[in-house]
Amino acid sequence: MPEPEIAPLEARASFLLSQLGLQSAQRFTAALAPLGITPNRFGVLAHLARQEGRTQQELATALGLHRNSMVGMIDDLEERGLVERRRHPDDRRAYAIHLTPAAREVLAAGDRLAAEQEEALLAPLDAGQRAELLETLTRLVAAAGYRTGVHPGLGGRH
Repeated sequence: MPEPEIAPLEARASFLLSQLGLQSAQRFTAALAPLGITPNRFGVLAHLARQEGRTQQELATALGLHRNSMVGMIDDLEERGLVERRRHPDDRRAYAIHLTPAAREVLAAGDRLAAEQEEALLAPLDAGQRAELLETLTRLVAAAGYRTGVHPGLGGRH
């Protein structure tokens, strides 16, 4: 009986995406290191920047994190001087989380690094191909059930 034909890995989209994803994650981690922040902390700051003043529970829910994990992450960001807890204006039992000026600097620098990395990654593609790739990846991510704008290593699926 003949051996079945095994498809080469380079012919599989999942393998190619894995190669690019690992490379991209490693490069972004290395790029953020001089800023003293990891990609998951950067993701929390970026999410908070879109809606500042959320409670820890609201952030945990939005990111799909257990509340205890969120408390630890906010503790760490607060110790680094990147966020501050303030009494919530509508709930005296809760704290609203706010970015500090240092966090805004880290976010701006991190965003520049992410843009540079994306430009390098997509350099072989023209503008139309880039738009098509982004549209295709967006559809695939949505079909896989991931939260919009939340890295699976941070919060996971719906």
